[in-house]
Amino acid sequence: MTHFATTFSSTSASSVLAPITATINLSALAHNLSELRRWIAPSCDILGIVKANAYGHGSTMIAKSLIDLGVQRLGVATVQEGSLLRKEGITQPILVMGGLIPEQIPELLHSQLTPVLTNEEITIHLIEQLGLHPNPYPVHIKVDTGMGRLGFSPESVVSFLETSAFKKTLQIEGIMTHLSDADNTAPEYTYHQLERFRALISHLTCLGFSISLIHAANSAGIMYHPSSHFSMVRPGLMLYGGSTRKTPHSSIVLHPVMKVSTHIVHVRSLMPGESIGYGRSYKTTQPSKIAILPVGYAHGYSRSLSNKGFVLVQGHKVPIVGKICMDMMLIDITNITQTTLGEEVVLIGQQGGEEISAEDIAEWVGTISYEIMCNIGTGSHHLYESL
Repeated sequence: MTHFATTFSSTSASSVLAPITATINLSALAHNLSELRRWIAPSCDILGIVKANAYGHGSTMIAKSLIDLGVQRLGVATVQEGSLLRKEGITQPILVMGGLIPEQIPELLHSQLTPVLTNEEITIHLIEQLGLHPNPYPVHIKVDTGMGRLGFSPESVVSFLETSAFKKTLQIEGIMTHLSDADNTAPEYTYHQLERFRALISHLTCLGFSISLIHAANSAGIMYHPSSHFSMVRPGLMLYGGSTRKTPHSSIVLHPVMKVSTHIVHVRSLMPGESIGYGRSYKTTQPSKIAILPVGYAHGYSRSLSNKGFVLVQGHKVPIVGKICMDMMLIDITNITQTTLGEEVVLIGQQGGEEISAEDIAEWVGTISYEIMCNIGTGSHHLYESL
């Protein structure tokens, strides 16, 4: 058996200590926001979506960066997420878009978060807990026009909004719906949803309701359905440089915000016919050099990438071999002439002339880039490159 020698390389302290590092390029975030603003009307408001730890990018830093870039409203999924941002000193309006239960209302009110009301029962609980609150509390109403998830039916909204308890206690700041199929190249269902939403808005206007924030467009809606923009849009994935279609929009150029990297902790040489890892799922067919990385499914790197995915070493794509473990994985670097302990390995991002995107990984495992960003990003140590 031949032996493979390695040398040591120097690197930053944070990279040495962290098994996996997500480097967040805030200039790319600024660029993507600029592209968004170029695409929507100047009068259209922006709700910056920072739920799920800002899609794995780090909710606090992304929220503060968006505010520095002029975004004055933020969207989260849960009361817990909104409360965390308040504790980090963020005072801008925060919209809680997920479902609520009565036990969460005290913290929602304490943190002055704006709820999205999705059913009559939770609205009644909110009114009861507000009690003798001196001023009407701002809320958004969600209407289910075809997502089949949260929301009032369009037919039930008007009668409920006209109840005396609602009018005395709550202020309708916004009304929203959620597009379920906006990234489909066949637009018919999205048109159907928007028609139902417009009909309701028109009816409410005729009844004298004045609602300043009307919103339906997620990232796909923003990019592919300009008629869904209304008075506010809700960008999420596009802020982080992701695309909802395999073929990106021809007029919108987005830059990935996140680069995820790790480092080599060990290299071993194997002869033909030797097995690797749990279940002996991979056997070498030639003299091979195998590098071990300190990354696994505990860090959000999917076990489904076993014997399937690729990473970048010295600007070259190299394959993952064997089963991905809880906190380790193996790659075949036979075609790399020399490596160093601690050398950078890129999981998501560019290195040399090659790139692996979150969309690439999603395609390898049969999922979507949202899941890849959320899982790997949240499992990483974050480094931020300033605006």
